[in-house]
Amino acid sequence: MQIQSDVCVIGNGAVGKAAALGFAQAGLSVSLLAPAEGGASAAGSSWDVRVYALNHVANELLGSLKVWNAMDASRIAAVDAMIVKGDGAQAGRLDFDAFGARTGALAWIVEDSNLNSALDAALKFAPNTRVVSGRATRLRLSLEEARVELDNGDVLCASLVVGADGAQSWVRGQCDIGLDYRSYGQQAIVTNFECERPHQGAAYQWFTSEQGIVALLPLPGNRTSLVWSAPDALAQSLLAGSASELAERVGTVSGHALGALRPIQPEAVKAFPLRLMRPHAITAPRVALIGDAAHVVHPLAGHGMNLGFADVVGLLNAVSRRESHRDCGDERVLGRYARSRKEDILLMQAATDGLERLFSSSLEPLRIARNIGLNLVNKLPVLKRALISHAMGKRL
Repeated sequence: MQIQSDVCVIGNGAVGKAAALGFAQAGLSVSLLAPAEGGASAAGSSWDVRVYALNHVANELLGSLKVWNAMDASRIAAVDAMIVKGDGAQAGRLDFDAFGARTGALAWIVEDSNLNSALDAALKFAPNTRVVSGRATRLRLSLEEARVELDNGDVLCASLVVGADGAQSWVRGQCDIGLDYRSYGQQAIVTNFECERPHQGAAYQWFTSEQGIVALLPLPGNRTSLVWSAPDALAQSLLAGSASELAERVGTVSGHALGALRPIQPEAVKAFPLRLMRPHAITAPRVALIGDAAHVVHPLAGHGMNLGFADVVGLLNAVSRRESHRDCGDERVLGRYARSRKEDILLMQAATDGLERLFSSSLEPLRIARNIGLNLVNKLPVLKRALISHAMGKRL
């Protein structure tokens, strides 16, 4: 069977689903190729260990797609403040708060399952949208169209193919796009705890040279979500112990900022390898890459998902503003998308990679310098405002 559409989105994550919804609501026909096993399960009574700190760009995009208000609001926590601490005897400190940033919230902590459930529900009612199950085996590109061949013999034909299929992107590989890769030698350990003291909507982050970067993100109620970017050897040690032992280690590193921590789901501790991935291009003839297919950054700033949603905004804008004689996969349209995203992606890659290098060093002069730097920035309101505006996805 041959399925024709204006846009074919490959990938079943939140970024790909948001792109499919955006194109459909813009009046284009869409095919969404999803794995045969289906997407994320609906949010239940347990707390998903995979969470995202969504910024204002993500909030506005999901709001425009009628997805934000479809999520379970009782499972979303607003980030009202962020407290960043260095290490050593003279640890530096940097504080941000929503009041100082003149906004209602700095970000929102959202579970992966909550987000994907709302996106799945919206896709069921999206006009001119077809969700196709199967596995892509070949991508054929021509001046007129792109053809995605599936393992069952079906063919998806479209003017534009959107690769939203993650860090190991099949679409990117089919286009022979080169890649710069660097492993950080770290794993992100994620799980959730109940905390003795109320977090009051604050997100905490501790930068340590020997033990990596520890972040505690607020969840509704007296709950917190851990993201510990730990060196591989330490990560293996943390994973080998019990969830209660992990809670004790987190409490020690964090100075017991939230009091005693108790695992919500002792069995739900997961780890993800951390790496930097820079594709040499985010477009090819009739192809655009978005999300992790286009860039993978260190999670210390919590902006991987936000970069992906900003890609969706940039691609939707480029396509919607195209001249009437150009189709959505036109070379000039895709060139505008790539140029619109270049600065934002490069800045985030440079910032996260640079901070990881700076704070992973145990050299005492660097330790002193970075703590002084944190304290200095904390005393400069103009610089703080610029940093937080960029983090929220806004421009001064």
